[in-house]
Amino acid sequence: MDKIRVRGGNRLKGEIPISGAKNSALKLMAASILTSDPVMLTNMPRLADIGAMADLLMQFGVNLNIRRGQALGQTDTMRLHAEKIDSALAPYDLVRKMRASFQVLGPLLARHGEAKISLPGGCAIGARPVDFHIQGLEALGAKIHLEDGYVVATVNGGLKGTTFTVPRASVGATENVMTAAVLAKGRTVLKNAAREPETADLGAFLNAMGAKITGLGTGEIVIDGVDSLHGTEYAVMPDRIETGTYAIATALAGGEVELVGARVDSNNALYRLLRNVGTEVTETNRGVAIHRNGIRPIGADVATDVFPAFPTDLQAQFMALMAVADGVSHIKETVFENRFMHVPELARMGANIKVHGDTATVTGVERLRGAQVMATDLRASVSLVLAGLVADGDTVVNRVYHLDRGFERLEEKFQGVGAEVERISA
Repeated sequence: MDKIRVRGGNRLKGEIPISGAKNSALKLMAASILTSDPVMLTNMPRLADIGAMADLLMQFGVNLNIRRGQALGQTDTMRLHAEKIDSALAPYDLVRKMRASFQVLGPLLARHGEAKISLPGGCAIGARPVDFHIQGLEALGAKIHLEDGYVVATVNGGLKGTTFTVPRASVGATENVMTAAVLAKGRTVLKNAAREPETADLGAFLNAMGAKITGLGTGEIVIDGVDSLHGTEYAVMPDRIETGTYAIATALAGGEVELVGARVDSNNALYRLLRNVGTEVTETNRGVAIHRNGIRPIGADVATDVFPAFPTDLQAQFMALMAVADGVSHIKETVFENRFMHVPELARMGANIKVHGDTATVTGVERLRGAQVMATDLRASVSLVLAGLVADGDTVVNRVYHLDRGFERLEEKFQGVGAEVERISA
């Protein structure tokens, strides 16, 4: 199994190209089965999760081709053609690899009228039930029951528009119901809808295919059903979590890095926080520039929440920054109940962190020490790489298959700005 080795002490300088957003690309791929026409997706990231979703779609009979970009910064283009749906079964062996596989349920119901989807897998960061997805699809008229670990769903007479209040502004439930409602009869109103940029990107993609969706990016999304959708070409939005990760990495190691292709509006909560701890954040004509001199970052408190608040997917990375900050920080996790599994690994590197319920108290230390550490989930694994950038000696991160699920060409991007980060093949 591959490992990542990081040698700390180098300031970062240069530019990093930002890839397409994993959390958008996966949903666009799932939504492509809503039409019998070909769909072209550009700015696609090259990730293990993308490959897993491709395998699942081919299981349904989707014809799929990828044109690879070669040099760093050259992106992939994917052509998907679901001319007909041969199967509506999403088996356990495919779905267990990532939770986003469950997003095929809405499109399958809308286009095919039935689906049998294994309950999903993904990162071990606490319970993430699919009850909200099921409630929303049942409100549209689907009949759903659980059978031997599978969600079995059928529609008699087609889906019908409804008004549904999304519990806890669930991203996945908003997206599954929205993709089903585009082909339902009549109007669907989603109240307390997720406002995440990736959800808005999915909605914009559906509109490009002929859907009629308004209110994207707000708490109330209105979908007027249409008879059919058509093919389109669409560019995946830049990844705000990858952007935030490299921004925090620059704040940690010091230096100046331009994040090429980054969008300012999708990371405002992070940028405000970085400015508060002593980092310069500047919009450029190509993206965002991050700069920090040699002064230690200042401790700051933060609580994760749904967009536009600080994202849970950047909590572990920000904790690595606070581990070497001047002062005491409090980091509250409100989205997932088990997302502090990186704390013991950071502690192995000399971080001073105490967890009480949903809050971690971080007392910054001047230096971290390189160590052997273990990745427990996707975002936790990259926080250990970031900590290694400012640790004395070498840090070796084990179980990096988590990293490959969400970060494209991580070592190359870090090497391009002067960091000593390398992959060690088993």
